Amino acid sequence: MIFKDSEFIFEPPPVVSRARRVLIKPSACYPVPYPVTTSRDILSVIIEGIRRVSDADIILLEGTPGGDSIQPIYQTLRYNFPRVLTLDVNNCIWVEVDNPLPKALSIPTFWVPNVVLSSDYLITVAPLKISQGKADLSLMNLLSLLPNSKYGGEAQRDWRALYNLGIDKVVADLYFTLPFDLGIIEARQKFTAQDDPTHGEVEECGKIFIGEPYQVDCEASEALGLKTGYLDWISIAKIGFES
Repeated sequence: MIFKDSEFIFEPPPVVSRARRVLIKPSACYPVPYPVTTSRDILSVIIEGIRRVSDADIILLEGTPGGDSIQPIYQTLRYNFPRVLTLDVNNCIWVEVDNPLPKALSIPTFWVPNVVLSSDYLITVAPLKISQGKADLSLMNLLSLLPNSKYGGEAQRDWRALYNLGIDKVVADLYFTLPFDLGIIEARQKFTAQDDPTHGEVEECGKIFIGEPYQVDCEASEALGLKTGYLDWISIAKIGFES
């Protein structure tokens, strides 16, 4: 679904009212405000919506490209919500999870934070970003859930090892491996960057996209004419996975 940003109110699905733990994955790798990262405003709207129907534990989970602590970034972005736990991917216990595809596109198993698997409802919330000509939407946001120490390559300053495998295939594999229920794209503005992910051009857009992560990335890509390579790989993998 597409909303005007000024009219967006988060109405959680009925399953949230029965959840004991809701995990929200923001895009917060850098201490730079929206549109580089997920805004405090939209997180506040989502948390308020959850609280209207549930007393579930709410968790924010994020990691950094270099494996540094995420907590100073949470503080800079003012992610200081009452009764919300802020966790660092690199401080979690990691569990190796099988890729359910009959034939993995890139990686047959992933190391993921155990808190993802123990949560009842999973939400990925990402700003609308274009990085080096490719869209960076709700599913690309899942990349920073992976531990840098295992996927950072020799330098361990980013997820270089995953990019060397073909990042679109990696994100497609993540879609099938991590059971995220909802994707939200904060498209009040469109941020376009080249080499530096924290500097770029900003264009007004005025929209919020919300839905199942694959569907919402498809909808945003079609509506805004974006090039989103991992969606093609997901579409191909779905044929074999669902048959």
